[in-house]
Amino acid sequence: MTASELWGEREAAGYDDDVEMFSAEVLGPTVDVLAELAGGRPALEFAVGTGRVALPLVERGVAVTGIELSPAMVAVLQAKPGGDALPVVIGDMATTRVEGSFGLVYLVFNTITNLLTQDAQVACFENAVAHLAPGGSFVVECFVPALRRLPPGETFVAFDVSPTHIGVDEYDVVGQHLVSHHTTIRDGVADVSSGRFRYVWPSELDLMARIAGLRLAHRWADWDRSDFTADSPSHVSVWTKPG
Repeated sequence: MTASELWGEREAAGYDDDVEMFSAEVLGPTVDVLAELAGGRPALEFAVGTGRVALPLVERGVAVTGIELSPAMVAVLQAKPGGDALPVVIGDMATTRVEGSFGLVYLVFNTITNLLTQDAQVACFENAVAHLAPGGSFVVECFVPALRRLPPGETFVAFDVSPTHIGVDEYDVVGQHLVSHHTTIRDGVADVSSGRFRYVWPSELDLMARIAGLRLAHRWADWDRSDFTADSPSHVSVWTKPG
């Protein structure tokens, strides 16, 4: 499954319904960190989507360019105030090149796992380096695979159960893939969807970064820069390009 199949018109139309992801509590620290890392230089977002992070970052004075595989997501972005002024190139974040040099390249909310092979994920790191100015930063926000919660012989982990949403990840530990199953209740109607991803460990990302010529600068548990521990369910990692 490609990202364009995963994020078609149906998914794009409902993507902004996740109120929590657009809350000030989530977006505030995210934009704070990214604006600081940009350091007054332009930023490039891989898989810019509907502009959840890019548009607030522009409001902070950072010039943002986006790469996005899904035209449907870009259409939602461009319909927002200021969205039509944000440059977006339609393409794969692992291979698509844009003009210019950037002080920051970033991808958020597990997007690296949309690339379904290790080779594609390595290529994404190499593409980030190709766009980065010397001393620039590449930032990845991603979940930590929940295999510690997987009993022997089982493949399913429920990660969210509420009156309006049930989320279950189905792990393939041999192929290092998972299928994320979602049942969402909207106006009394159940909406069912699934997406396939390649999960990746923080240490594996560090090796990809080293292959691309980056070095690890920071790893936090969240955008609030809290310490990353063995129990952290996610991480925000920052690698820098020597310069």
